[in-house]
Amino acid sequence: MRVVVLCLLLLSPVLAAAADPDKEEWIQLFNGRDLDGWIPKIRNYPVGENFGDTFRVRDGLLEVHYGAYDSFDERFGHLFYEQPFGYYRMAVEYRFIGEQATDGPGWARRNSGVMVHGQPPETMTVEQNFPISIEVQLLGGLGAGARATANLCTPGTHVVMDGKLVTRHCTPSASKTYDGEQWVRVEILVLGDSLIRHIIDGETVLEYNLPQVGGAVVDGFDPAAKPDGALLSGGSISLQSESHPVQFRKVELLDLEGCLDPEASNYKSYFVKSAPERCRY
Repeated sequence: MRVVVLCLLLLSPVLAAAADPDKEEWIQLFNGRDLDGWIPKIRNYPVGENFGDTFRVRDGLLEVHYGAYDSFDERFGHLFYEQPFGYYRMAVEYRFIGEQATDGPGWARRNSGVMVHGQPPETMTVEQNFPISIEVQLLGGLGAGARATANLCTPGTHVVMDGKLVTRHCTPSASKTYDGEQWVRVEILVLGDSLIRHIIDGETVLEYNLPQVGGAVVDGFDPAAKPDGALLSGGSISLQSESHPVQFRKVELLDLEGCLDPEASNYKSYFVKSAPERCRY
């Protein structure tokens, strides 16, 4: 009897998977233990050097902190995931904590971001401040007035909204304000160059398409890495360090790469639910 019970216990995950072959297969980009799979790039330091332990894991949280900084000195940083993606749904759960680093710019107070469709970290110069990318800007409330999160910012890029090319650097979302140290979950639906959608609590707060290289607000880049006008259909994902401490308790991704081909071996029925109809074309 014990052998039978043991066999059933061992087989139960397999049987469960067989019973639900289209269960959403979220990839945990942050494993809750260490920075395995992530690559730091901090301005004025080479790729891979995590100056001052800026990015660290403590108590199961991925934390951006500035204990080793006498002054922030525009040392903007990004923590890149090792694998690029083009079609996916991503979620981060974050909160701002503590006080901004000394000499951090005023606009960066309770400010961080998730960069998508970014350049590879190895193509950034030592002195480059931001990767050429699309930024899903994360903002915390300041305790007075409205301050939306899941906004759009565009270092070295442009997008199209409602059929018009948008060249301004930042566009606010329709989200509410999140004050204090509460946890916030932001989801990002990315479908190549056809759609990027910012989502909070199941509601779309911003949407655009045709992300492309162009514009300014990125310094020190290699001109070869900035072919203005080129559409962005995929790229790196990174988390920002902009001078205010921030914690992430979850960074996860649902790969939708097979959504364009219903005949593909990796096609899942949940692709239709996770992505709008245009993903199937």
